[in-house]
Amino acid sequence: MSAAPLRTPGAGGLSITAAAHAEDLAELPWDQPLAEWPVQKLVGLPRGISRHVVRFVEISGAIVAVKETREHLAVREYYMLKDLVRLDVPCVRPLGFVRGRRDRDGNPLDCALLTTHLRFSLPYRALFTRSMDSGTAARLVDALAVLLVRLHLVGFFWGDVSLSNTLFTRDAEAFQAFLVDAETGELHEELTDGQREHDLTLAHTNIAGEFMDLQAGGLIDPHVDPLGVSERLRERYTELWQEITRTETFSTAERWRVDERVRRLNELGFDVGEIAVTTDIDGVTAHLEPKVVAPGHHVRRLKRLTGVDAKENQARRLLNDLDQYRTSLEYEGLSEEEAAARWKREVFDVVLGAVPADLSGKLEPAQIFHEFLDHRWLRSEAEQRDVPLQEATASYIAEVLRHRRDEASYIRAVDEQDSDTAGFYPPDPQGEHP
Repeated sequence: MSAAPLRTPGAGGLSITAAAHAEDLAELPWDQPLAEWPVQKLVGLPRGISRHVVRFVEISGAIVAVKETREHLAVREYYMLKDLVRLDVPCVRPLGFVRGRRDRDGNPLDCALLTTHLRFSLPYRALFTRSMDSGTAARLVDALAVLLVRLHLVGFFWGDVSLSNTLFTRDAEAFQAFLVDAETGELHEELTDGQREHDLTLAHTNIAGEFMDLQAGGLIDPHVDPLGVSERLRERYTELWQEITRTETFSTAERWRVDERVRRLNELGFDVGEIAVTTDIDGVTAHLEPKVVAPGHHVRRLKRLTGVDAKENQARRLLNDLDQYRTSLEYEGLSEEEAAARWKREVFDVVLGAVPADLSGKLEPAQIFHEFLDHRWLRSEAEQRDVPLQEATASYIAEVLRHRRDEASYIRAVDEQDSDTAGFYPPDPQGEHP
């Protein structure tokens, strides 16, 4: 639903612009400064350090963050966050803004920016209820480096990079970072090296200060070097940026090297949205354009194009192979749908069709194909050649699949057993529970 202004009758010109919950939002005490809102109206969530007053309220079952700021800043940030959401950048989602606020004596109050609370997210200080080691500090900074690269790829100049302006969620052993404050941000067609360097320099200064503050508060192992951790962000960012933006030249017989490049990008946490292949006298230039996509994107796209059911990581892997197939010179000019149908028939179905019936229950079909791609790549890398489909399929079945446990039967056996571990919370690898 698009945001639309709601004029509240008898409220002295109060204007609520919101994508949802506008009527319920009107019931909040907008005639009081946010710092004075009654506790009964608030939700107790951890807040990061902010130059503005921020409070959380529950509206129609949803938790909303309310930030008090100047009107032009609130309106600008609202539309900036909308642009970032449209670009699939990890950030909080804007809900609306409230203008025309006055207290009971008629004195003007600041505007309020409304964003939806990101579930399971925490400000960086809330992650450290006891001494944090250097490994945790490094993972936190790594997550911020990934976020900064993603922002810069879409042309977003942050202008105020810091841990305080970021929220973090746990992602297996790592963290994922989300932009929470876009007040100083600017969106450009493309950033200059100077703009990127400005963000990096600011990040280096701010993060060093934030870690020094944590150390002073006894929340960081005294052996952690704040300057060293801060410098890690620059190193990690530079590594990611160079890997993502460089182009490579391959010969027509080195398709496996394109797959190798895609693997490296996936390991760094980026997906490849497009592989553009051009030919010239010297060979083939493969240009990989990273694209950050929403969760479930790959599953939906694979299902739409091929009808194949898969989990997200499996789907991403299969789509990478499909996209490479489409860009091969032999099939240049095919539409996405035509290429997908041909890939399904001439690649996916050929591999799955070669699996003997007695081995078909070993793994799910998408997992079988995923493992086949891994096997083919490893052989190609070892032999420095493109291993043909039929040859790779036969060796995968004989050398890998035949020795796998029959997971279909194994899952059924586990499901039939009584378990004492219902509700068991496994140990956190880092020793930190949410």
